[in-house]
Amino acid sequence: MIHVIVPTHLRTLAKINGEVLLDVAAPVTQRAILDALEARYPTLRGTVREHEKQQRRPLLRFFACGLDVSHEPDDAPLPDAVASGAEPFWIVGAVAGG
Repeated sequence: MIHVIVPTHLRTLAKINGEVLLDVAAPVTQRAILDALEARYPTLRGTVREHEKQQRRPLLRFFACGLDVSHEPDDAPLPDAVASGAEPFWIVGAVAGG
């Protein structure tokens, strides 16, 4: 099972309480995790990725094992610790301000 940490505003939107556990087949990639997340919580479609191009929304970042993987290819395998469920896959809302 893959552990996914979703930002508060998206948890509220999808009525998620806490961490999400997803069953994702190997290879575990950003695309595979996000496909599973959107299938389980359809209200998140279009909020994490754009509808048409399926690209990450600009104010969201993805982290795996403490590394920012936001600009990695969508189909690149994530670290084994994420694939095994030992470490979570984080979706983080960017902090902006002036």
